[in-house]
Amino acid sequence: MLGLVSLFTDAASEAVYPLLPVLLQSLGASALTLGVIEGSAEAVASLMKVWSGRMSDRWSRRQPIILAGYSLSSCVRPLLALAAAPWHIFAVRFVDRVGKGVRGAPRDAMLAANAAPEQRGRVFGFHRAMDHMGAVIGPLAAFGVLYVWPGHERTLMAWTLVPGLLVVWLLVRLPEATGLGSAAAAPMAPSAPLAPPASVALPRPFVRLMVALGVFALGNSSDMFLLLYLGQSGIAPLWLPLLWAAHHGVKVGAALVGGALTDRLGRRLLIGAGWSVYAAIYISFALSSSPTTLVTLFLIYALYHGLADGAEKALIADLVPAPRRATAYGVYGAMQGVGALAASVLFGAIWTYVSPAAAFATGAGLAGAAAILLGTLHTEMGHSALGQS
Repeated sequence: MLGLVSLFTDAASEAVYPLLPVLLQSLGASALTLGVIEGSAEAVASLMKVWSGRMSDRWSRRQPIILAGYSLSSCVRPLLALAAAPWHIFAVRFVDRVGKGVRGAPRDAMLAANAAPEQRGRVFGFHRAMDHMGAVIGPLAAFGVLYVWPGHERTLMAWTLVPGLLVVWLLVRLPEATGLGSAAAAPMAPSAPLAPPASVALPRPFVRLMVALGVFALGNSSDMFLLLYLGQSGIAPLWLPLLWAAHHGVKVGAALVGGALTDRLGRRLLIGAGWSVYAAIYISFALSSSPTTLVTLFLIYALYHGLADGAEKALIADLVPAPRRATAYGVYGAMQGVGALAASVLFGAIWTYVSPAAAFATGAGLAGAAAILLGTLHTEMGHSALGQS
């Protein structure tokens, strides 16, 4: 059910996402403005994850918070159709990301609670694959609409209300018991009661992992910059949703394979491989200008998400006990979001005042540094902490 929820949500969100850089440019926004909008939106989403994670652990409830977060995003997203100035887009994206922040940590904790330790990678990989499948369906639908009715981007944005309503309908029927976990999934004896959340500290290995994630997040700017660069290379706006769909199609397969591999080969190896792919693609973007080459690189870039996303969440479940798991996912999300704000503003500023190539090179350097740091943390934390649970 959570997979279907993510599928419909991403179908709505990703149908309009690749069109936002074009819309912003038509309203007079610069690359720096794009960076501020996307960075701020992701930062507030991540800070909300800290709050929602703590509340979910404190109340021992997941479903009502998940429902509230998805409902908020579903209701506000169609208002993009009315945007007449860059700040309108900022407002909608801001509230939309608040909804994402509210739902993220409780949802991940619900998934972790219902996955046996040896299958966490597969569970998170499957959920990410459903997420990406929605991101295939949405842009394909957008391409079809715009191919038949050119210039109706705003009508398309308004129609995202329909999958949003399907999401709410599904979540109303999601049983709270699904989020309570089972004895098999808990890291303690079935008869042992869960300790109060406040009495269980976040483990040191988790904190050290956040340091490496923070360095990577500082270089992990919004994917909108990639779409903007592709558009400036000569690719027409009509084709951007189709390219975005193909990108997420690669993510579907990568997430399923990556999720299974992380259970077999270890979390650290997959995360490091994903970050290395990110660095390689960004430095290649810095050195390339051919539309054909850039399209190929953009599709390969999807491998980063498939390798790293599920492995990061599965590793957090390995490192953090159940009573503090939603809080840990909130901290993880906050680290990503605050980093995204800094990364997107930094990337946009370098793009505007130096060059796009310099911005991509900076992102590649930070991702490479994070991969190296992750390797040193492996020695400090021990094989069992950063490998299998």
